Amino acid sequence: MTTQINGLKQLSKFVGQHLGYSPYITITQEQVQLFADATGSHQWIHTDVEKAKTGPYGGTIAHGYLTLALGPSLLPHIFTVSGISMSINYGTNKVRFMTPVKVGSLLRAGAKLVSVDEIAGGAQVVLEVTFDCEGAAKPSCVAEVIVRYYP
Repeated sequence: MTTQINGLKQLSKFVGQHLGYSPYITITQEQVQLFADATGSHQWIHTDVEKAKTGPYGGTIAHGYLTLALGPSLLPHIFTVSGISMSINYGTNKVRFMTPVKVGSLLRAGAKLVSVDEIAGGAQVVLEVTFDCEGAAKPSCVAEVIVRYYP
């Protein structure tokens, strides 16, 4: 269930709270290949399906930055803020890629609201976003993500 936040003023009431989880999505080889093509990162562990079968993970894995880049598409399934005309990704404070995301894995994101600060014309929000694969013992990625919201 998506957490509904009613406007920028209500954001601060959620500081320190876990906001929920996105649904799981399947990571496909096509996604990995498109990401490799877009970034020029064609390392065999991501793109060479046959060679990767003999590699350390028994198959291809998603780029760490692909996992992180899925945040903007998964976060709206976790929470929404009403009264917003625009939001922008402002950056990250910390990112860790702890375990690989194998192609074919089911991946989801969870989000905790860390802080809310007023900025000129809006609010700057820091979220701790955790990406995990179904059945994995440890998260695949934990990132402290900064988003700016404007009414």
